Formats: sequence, structure tokens, C-alpha cells
Amino acid sequence: MRIDKFLWCVRFYKTRAIATEECKKNRVFLDDTPLKPSREVLVGETYKIKKNQIDYKIQVIQIPPNRVGAKLVPLYIKDLTDPEQIEMMKTRTQTQNYYRQKGLGRPTKKDRRELDDYTLEWEDE
Repeated sequence: MRIDKFLWCVRFYKTRAIATEECKKNRVFLDDTPLKPSREVLVGETYKIKKNQIDYKIQVIQIPPNRVGAKLVPLYIKDLTDPEQIEMMKTRTQTQNYYRQKGLGRPTKKDRRELDDYTLEWEDE
């Protein structure tokens, strides 16, 4: 199986086209060597993937026959990402959530729907 298809099958990327682009942009490595999208995946190999400024490290356990559900992903890959990188990811998501406090700025789509539901309740009465 090709590396781009494998990364798409184990839900590392949303589409296969994105996985192919990431390989072409030299963001997928095997032993610090950038991989082409057509590189064949072998069981037992460890890949390093740069995604969202975080260096993920995964080891291939099995090769899936096709795209698998999120709950089945641990059957095919083993996550070897450094705890420092995981902590960096958590910190980053917290800072993004803190950036916009609820009720400030332009309403989001969710906020607008909640407002519409609230005003419809008053109109019905």
C-alpha cells in the first residue's frame, strides 16, 4: 500500500489528496528521509509526520485493507509521539479556545442557531 493511501486509511488526513500533498511537501519521513507519496508501506516501519507544527511518530502494526473507523485505528498503528509534543498540542488547543471568549465578537454559527431557537420560543408564546 502507498504511504499516502495508508495515512488516509488510518485517518491521519481527511482526504487522500491532502495526504499526497503533505508527502510532496516533505512532511512525511522515514529515518529522516522525506518520502514520496508512492512509497510502499511495510509492517514494522516507523514514520515521522509533521502536522500542525507537531511531530507525530507512528509505527505500522498492520496494513488495513481500506479506510478504517476511528475506533479501529489502534489495530493498525502504534502512536510513539513524544509526550512533549502531545503536551504542546494540548496547550495550543487551550490557547485557541481561550482566544475567543463566549459572548464576545461576532456570533458563531452555533451562537446564531441558539439565538434563533431562543427568539422562536418567545414568538410562539
